[in-house]
Amino acid sequence: MSPLKITTRNATTGPVLGITGELDYASAAGLRELLPTLALRPGQRLVLDLAGMDFCDSSGITALIAARNHAHAARADIALAAVPANTLRILRIVGLDQIFPIHPDSETATRL
Repeated sequence: MSPLKITTRNATTGPVLGITGELDYASAAGLRELLPTLALRPGQRLVLDLAGMDFCDSSGITALIAARNHAHAARADIALAAVPANTLRILRIVGLDQIFPIHPDSETATRL
């Protein structure tokens, strides 16, 4: 069991959240509570870097959708980077790969 850790950094395109550990029922609230503290401006892109994410359950998926809703409310974009294979499989099954732009890494996701 890996505790959730979220790091924040700024890129030229906007904030990048590095998500490591488990994004699940016990920890997803941490991501949802962080979202309103992000200063997103119209035209920016919020990038969720999932390279270090070990596990994601339905609560984690819901938190990702909350991040998307937060970005869109700010008239900003969102992108997922380095999505682990097991999570990517779930996103594809439920069709969320159609609403989240997915990039191989955060460097690619933050290119202008």
